[in-house]
Parts: sequence; structure tokens; C-alpha cells
Amino acid sequence: MGFGSYDESEQENQDYDTDFDDDDGVNTAENAHEGDVEYEFSASNDELLDKLADIKESEQENT
Repeated sequence: MGFGSYDESEQENQDYDTDFDDDDGVNTAENAHEGDVEYEFSASNDELLDKLADIKESEQENT
């Protein structure tokens, strides 16, 4: 067979290891956290919108 060719019968005879142990995984509940998050914004909406406009302008200049 040449490079890049394959035997279709080989495709049917592939063995897959599907025996997964439960110990191999990660227990996502193990690191669950409960709590509150608080944010304090010191900038006004107008200041934030102006900053966003500046960012968009600089992105357009760089493209």
C-alpha cells in the first residue's frame, strides 16, 4: 500500500479500551465552594462607556 492509503478491513478491527475506572476521574463536587461575591465600581457608567469607546478605537487602528 502506498502512503496515505489504508485497508478498510483494519478500520473494523480496531480495539478500543472502554473499561474506565471510576477512580480515574475527577470529583468535581470535591472542590465546590459556596459564598458571596461583591463588586465595587468606582467609575461611573459614562466613564466606563468612554473607556470602551477608546478601546474600540485603538483596536480599529491596529487592524
